[in-house]
Amino acid sequence: MSAQKYPMTVAGERALRDELEQLKKVERPTVIAAIAEARAHGDLKENAEYHAAREKQGFVEARIGDIEAKLSLAVVIDVTKLPQNGKVVFGVTVDLEHDAQKTTYKLVGEDEADIHHGKISVTSPVARALIGKEEGDEVTIKTPSGEVTYLIDAVHYI
Repeated sequence: MSAQKYPMTVAGERALRDELEQLKKVERPTVIAAIAEARAHGDLKENAEYHAAREKQGFVEARIGDIEAKLSLAVVIDVTKLPQNGKVVFGVTVDLEHDAQKTTYKLVGEDEADIHHGKISVTSPVARALIGKEEGDEVTIKTPSGEVTYLIDAVHYI
């Protein structure tokens, strides 16, 4: 059985690598120093600072492990190097229209999704419905409030 691969944009990979560096070079040493200082205060059973620092260390180490695992399984896709044929694929930015309302989404990996910045996970129902379609196609998507039909106005490979 092969491990699951994580599709990721170039920017998404860079953000994870930056976070990993911050955790290893800043957060981890800060937590280690806090643990050492709390130990110096004596009795560890009733030392709240020690327990808080140890808990934070657990979170930092878990996040480091999570990021390293994802990066080791990442498939980084540079959408600017793909054929620009108007087809919706991972990493593209799609302009949609519904009832004269325009919406723009960038299809990204799960860790990169941020609806407030127009980035939706490639595994979301909207993205799954769009994948493989082309500029000019109409796409009907089932939503909690019913079916919505979008027109794919444009596909940008940026």
